[in-house]
Amino acid sequence: MDKRILAFDFGASSGRAMIGIYNGDTISLEEIHRFSNDPVIVNGVMYWDVLRLFFEIKQGIIKAKHAGGFDSIGIDTWGVDFGLLDKEGRLLENPIHYRDKRTDGMVEESFKLIEKERFYEITGTQFIYFNTVFQLLSLVKQRPELLERADKLLLTPDLFIYFLTGEKHMEYSMATTTQLLDAKKRVWSKEVLEALGIPERILPDIVPSGTVVGKLSDEICEELGVPAVPVVAVAAHDTQSALIAVPAEEKDFIFLSCGTWSLFGTELDDPIISEKSVKYNISNEGGCDGKASFLENIIGLWLIQESRRQWIREGEEYGFGELETMAKAAPSLVSFVDPNASEFVPAGNMPRRIRDFCERTGQKVPESIAEIVRCIDESLALTYRRALEEIKDCTGKEYSTIYMVGGGTNSHLLCQFTANATGCRVVAGPGEATVLGNLVLQLAAAEDVPEIDGLWSARKLIARSEKFDTYEPQDTEVWQEAYQRFLKILQ
Repeated sequence: MDKRILAFDFGASSGRAMIGIYNGDTISLEEIHRFSNDPVIVNGVMYWDVLRLFFEIKQGIIKAKHAGGFDSIGIDTWGVDFGLLDKEGRLLENPIHYRDKRTDGMVEESFKLIEKERFYEITGTQFIYFNTVFQLLSLVKQRPELLERADKLLLTPDLFIYFLTGEKHMEYSMATTTQLLDAKKRVWSKEVLEALGIPERILPDIVPSGTVVGKLSDEICEELGVPAVPVVAVAAHDTQSALIAVPAEEKDFIFLSCGTWSLFGTELDDPIISEKSVKYNISNEGGCDGKASFLENIIGLWLIQESRRQWIREGEEYGFGELETMAKAAPSLVSFVDPNASEFVPAGNMPRRIRDFCERTGQKVPESIAEIVRCIDESLALTYRRALEEIKDCTGKEYSTIYMVGGGTNSHLLCQFTANATGCRVVAGPGEATVLGNLVLQLAAAEDVPEIDGLWSARKLIARSEKFDTYEPQDTEVWQEAYQRFLKILQ
């Protein structure tokens, strides 16, 4: 009999419920429920609407029941954000969005309490203003009474699992996004917690990726009319679920998980924590089978997504495919931006910010929609080139292939530009990498699927089930010259 498993995959703007059907050789996908994920701003604070999102999880479970049932559930989301529970297990307030302004200045504040180099030496984590540690530091400084009332902190997927099962834990890949974990010992860092005044008691036990953490509670089963199926803590950070789906056969490879954010890096047996990695601000995240993902967080398709929202507000509505077609006809390698510049982080008028950046850096200002989209795609590809050079410098290895997964694989233009800029072959797909990684870890956790017994067998299953596109580098000399101009703009 086919095995049916249910994956919930949450992105920054939408979520969906997907059924995976495993026939003993390949896995196929069926989307049964899709919904928006809309942050809510109240009195100047940006919240995640987690109660609404949990309602959508319930709707997905009901639809999965009517679609033929399911044998287990797994949930993956973005990293860093969390909910706080009191001693009775009640949510103290809606989780606050990582784009909220409460973390302004907290990175610099942390360096007054613990030396930057020592902080990185312990955690091996890229310093990004919205990391969990800086959200918690803002509470230490601004709302200590909330921390006093808190009994447990649960990151987003673990919070949803608690709502479904009553079990409190933190999955390993998510724990590594907090910048509170000792990267080498793989336990909460007492030194970091004590230095920043964050109470260790609120942090739950850590469980490995792929752990069955409980079953649907009696209350949920009665409400929804479903059996008490197992709930699996998959590689709950969406980046790590996506990495499971990379169809690599070689040990040394580059992956690019391309969505709202671009996660660019390589997979290692152990973290790299060195003078070079701290200089480049490269992160070590934990993944499946205890692997370390040595990666850089790069603002990705957010630039196009937010530009498109602005154009819609101005009465110009184009699909992403139409934008790509327009950009293909625009002049090449004219103007570039730094995707990670601070002005591109908040929501707002992204096209105007891109024009302002180009004007400020003495470049030709892109005026048309096509020119702006091309500027974004080319800038992303050149940023990937810079990340590649930094990773090579840290690992001492050469890489011939970039495995690109996620929504960005739908942009043939971006895939080709990435090959051109890096000089590497780009293997693109699967687009549904995160969901597939979620599903195969559920299969690996099932007692009746012994053939999926680890990371490489999971990757082989996905490779058998999916099709991939390959892009060879073109015009590399032209792109090399463009890369030198790009680096000067960043100085």
